[in-house]
Parts: sequence; C-alpha cells; structure tokens
Amino acid sequence: MQIMRNGSRPSGPGPEDYFTGRVRIDPLMSPDAPARVAGAHVTFEPGARTAWHTHPLGQTLIVTSGLGWCQTDGGPVEEIRPGDVIWFPPGERHWHGATASTAMAHIAIQERDETGSAVTWLEQVSDAEYGG
Repeated sequence: MQIMRNGSRPSGPGPEDYFTGRVRIDPLMSPDAPARVAGAHVTFEPGARTAWHTHPLGQTLIVTSGLGWCQTDGGPVEEIRPGDVIWFPPGERHWHGATASTAMAHIAIQERDETGSAVTWLEQVSDAEYGG
C-alpha cells in the first residue's frame, strides 16, 4: 500500500504548449508499471482550455466544480457541470476547459499505452473554435 499525503505532490501550471490561459494541475496518481492509469485534478480559470488532443486509450473527466465546455472534432461545444462524467474514446480529437466567464475544475483519468504515452497534444484551440 502507498498513501500519497495531501501536499506531498506540488501543484504546477499547465504548460503553455498544451493550454491557453491560467491552468493549475494537481497530480493525483501515476503509479509505476505494470499499472497504466494516471490522473490529475485540473483547474481552469475563466477562458482557459486545453489544446486539441487525443488519448491512445481514452480519457474520463469528472467535473468537480464550476462550469466548463468541451468539444470533439466536428461536434458542438457542450456545457459540462459538477457531477458530469465525460468519456472520450481512444483517439478521439477533443478539448475541454472553463467557460469564458466561469472557472471549472475536473479530475482527468487516462491510461498510458505500451509506449508509455497517455496523450498526444495537437494545435491550440482558436478563439473562434472556443467561442462556438
């Protein structure tokens, strides 16, 4: 058993290459192989969002606070609220983040594939795409 005490994993900013706006990432879990799951609590300030990206084995989001938006490639921008659980299937191009006026936080859970990759980052979401 391993207990990861609160405060033992430092928060960090979302890297500018992968996020627009102010984003804080609080690591939750990333155990060693053979486990493949990884997770973080991610907080987006108003207007902040991920870049377009995919996950080789899919991704689950659990919205914990605020109001957010998410979109899959070619689909409408969808509103997401606390308690909503969102599943992005493997390889589905998507983004997620806060609305323009309200912060949003979610738990993000994804698995690493056999190469150790859990995400493929793509281009930034444009302001036009974000605005819906």
